[in-house]
Amino acid sequence: MTPFYRPLALSLAALCLAALPATAQNISGNNLTLSGDITQNGFGPNYFGAGNNIFDGRACIGGACDGTEPFEQGPLRLKWSEPDILFEDSSSTGGISSNDWRLVINDTGITKFAVQDIDGGTIPFTIEGGVRDNALWLDTNGRIGMGTSIPQNSLHIVAADSPGIMLQQTGGTFGNQRWEMIGNETSFVIRDSDSNTLPFSIDDQAPDDALVIAVSGEIGLGTTNPDAPLHVQRADGTAEVLVENTAGPSAARGMFTMRSNGGSFFTMDNTQAKTTWFFTHEQASPNRFIIADAVADGAEMSLTAGGVLTVQGGFAVNSTTLNVPDYVFADDYALRPLSEVAAFIDANRHLPDVPSAAQIAKDGLDMTDMQMRLLQKVEELTLYTLELERDKAAQASEIAALHARLARIEAALAR
Repeated sequence: MTPFYRPLALSLAALCLAALPATAQNISGNNLTLSGDITQNGFGPNYFGAGNNIFDGRACIGGACDGTEPFEQGPLRLKWSEPDILFEDSSSTGGISSNDWRLVINDTGITKFAVQDIDGGTIPFTIEGGVRDNALWLDTNGRIGMGTSIPQNSLHIVAADSPGIMLQQTGGTFGNQRWEMIGNETSFVIRDSDSNTLPFSIDDQAPDDALVIAVSGEIGLGTTNPDAPLHVQRADGTAEVLVENTAGPSAARGMFTMRSNGGSFFTMDNTQAKTTWFFTHEQASPNRFIIADAVADGAEMSLTAGGVLTVQGGFAVNSTTLNVPDYVFADDYALRPLSEVAAFIDANRHLPDVPSAAQIAKDGLDMTDMQMRLLQKVEELTLYTLELERDKAAQASEIAALHARLARIEAALAR
């Protein structure tokens, strides 16, 4: 160990014995009483070899002591340029540390009180001058207050604006990074100080159980008992999941993805009506997309990767914009003559008002529109058929009249 201390001028000036200029003076004896002023001439140690030395009074130690000290605060005063106290441990018993410590007062340009580890070469504890009241408080329950003398928890931090805790990583293999936990009248946040972002925030007066992580690792939003890796629950009718992109150029983006090593499905469950619908990506070949209810009667609808759509029931359209072609039967409907229809077919190779194969390949097929167009053609065909039936009846009437006239002629010729 290396002792670290300054010689103390006029050491124990008020209490030591007068000594010779070059040597110490040892006084021994039982019940020795000294009184009056004791003056030491020159430097040198004073040795008190009694088992216990008791000083009844006050003392000033240090070259700056001048006898005018009021001693209004305690019996011992150290008066020196940058005064300090050295604790030099001379222990030599095995297993007992002999580390030396020093209480340090002030330093170049710094007003402080510090504890120095002499052997370790560190200063683990420092208090700067001008620190506010109750900067650090340890109460009888072991609770720590910072800015308060009445800590209400294991660590209680009080500040006029946005008290916080900073965690800083410096140097080394992993580089530098700073994180802050801050609380104020609006929110509690975790701040990335280096990038100046707030990746985590809780607003003031957030409701109970706004975010719960269960022992299973499942996350509950509004529930303390999540039944899934992410469980959102509300009791006021506002439970909802919203995925929204608000930045960047306008473009198509993947907003919702379900990925599984096999089939997958999501469920829509009406707990009041007791009805359930499943939207399923089939596990077995042909891996169809299926819509089915909870009744075991097969899929209500399925779609293969090849585009084959199968519907178990009927197909109905009930749209207010649906143009059902009953107008074909109106008196003012302009039914094309069959000759005009024949000419159109010869020129275009498809029916009038019906999209061609090339147009369907280019624009796709609107099943509802096609159904209405086909119904229009059926109704027009019905009109053509009725017109032919009228023509046939008229021809039959004319033929009957001709037969009757011919019969009369033949009867006249026979006479």
